[in-house]
Amino acid sequence: MIQPQSMEELASYVEHKGKTVFFFTADWCGDCRFIKPFLPEIEAENPDFTFVEVDRDQYMPVAQKWDVYGIPSLVVVEDGREIGRYVNRDRKTKSQINDFLASL
Repeated sequence: MIQPQSMEELASYVEHKGKTVFFFTADWCGDCRFIKPFLPEIEAENPDFTFVEVDRDQYMPVAQKWDVYGIPSLVVVEDGREIGRYVNRDRKTKSQINDFLASL
C-alpha cells in the first residue's frame, strides 16, 4: 500500500494510469484497524488496482472535496475519473471490499 508523503504525491495518483483505490483511514479509527491486517491479501487478490492509503486527518481538504466523512472508505479512480466508491461509517469486511472491487 502506497502512503503518500505530500499533497503533490497524493495528487499524482489521481491521474495515475489504471485503477487506483484510495483507502481513507485514520490512526484512531477502530474499523480501519480492523481492515488493515487484511489489506495485503486484498491487494494480492486485486492486482489490477493500485492501492493508496490516505490519512483522512492529514489530508482533510481531499476528504472534504471528495465528500468522504465516514471512514474507513474507499474511492476508486481510473485515469483521473472516479468510477466507484464505498463510503460509509460501517465496518467493512475483506469479502465486502473484494466484492466492491470486483463490481468495478
